[in-house]
Amino acid sequence: MCLVARHLEAAGIPTFCLGSALDILQAGNPPRAAFVDFPLGHTVGAPFEPDQQYQIVRDGLRTFESIESAGDIRHLDANWPAGDSWKSRAADGDGGDTRAPRDMTPRYQTEEDRQLAEAGAAD
Repeated sequence: MCLVARHLEAAGIPTFCLGSALDILQAGNPPRAAFVDFPLGHTVGAPFEPDQQYQIVRDGLRTFESIESAGDIRHLDANWPAGDSWKSRAADGDGGDTRAPRDMTPRYQTEEDRQLAEAGAAD
């Protein structure tokens, strides 16, 4: 996201990044960004909390208008509805992640896609 934002900015298109992983925002060095201290995947708020979600989007847009120096990351003042207990769960190692572990096995939508990919790799 940050790399795309920088590319668009270089072409004269103003951009704004909103994220909930401060270290990634800082490493990506977007032209303008706002940070929300929420669990990953919930940058604009908790599920089924439309008032909070709208407020975060509004605050982000206001921030977009007010940032004057490139690389500025503003912290939005928002509180996760259930408090900060999510932070200790996220730090415990798996964070409740129930997805299958990642592997390096290629996945293809169709058999034709697999054949095209393998033919391209052989070239």
